[in-house]
Amino acid sequence: MTRPGTEDGFTLLEVVCVVAIIAMMATVLLPRMPRGTSRPRLEAYAIEIASVLKADRNAAIRRRSSIATEISTNARSIRSGATGKTVRIPEDVTYRATLPQRCNQHLAESRIDFFASGMSCGGAVTLTRYGVGYEVRVNWLMGGIE
Repeated sequence: MTRPGTEDGFTLLEVVCVVAIIAMMATVLLPRMPRGTSRPRLEAYAIEIASVLKADRNAAIRRRSSIATEISTNARSIRSGATGKTVRIPEDVTYRATLPQRCNQHLAESRIDFFASGMSCGGAVTLTRYGVGYEVRVNWLMGGIE
């Protein structure tokens, strides 16, 4: 039974203490939560890779000379031959490049070559994480990027 004239409820001090405890728990637990590449960010990496490849193809046509986009699976990066822009792929993303062994009677090594005609020797870059994947393909005949 409650006495007459008293009210049930929480005091301001009790509410402040509970909020402080929750804040302390959050500061301890939040940094430990796994952070990884989200699906939209994975798609953004694929779009960024495609834009680097398209820029190199367009530069090869405009300059009327060959341009090579460097693909390094060990360094987890793609570097534009025209602008020097580099796209770095995070460690939590599975990164694979399918490239030809030879291109224009030379060793292709780890690059995609674009020629003055717009053609290319082709190749593909695949990014996957937790069953979600994107593949950026370079058509070997026309040099188009998909």
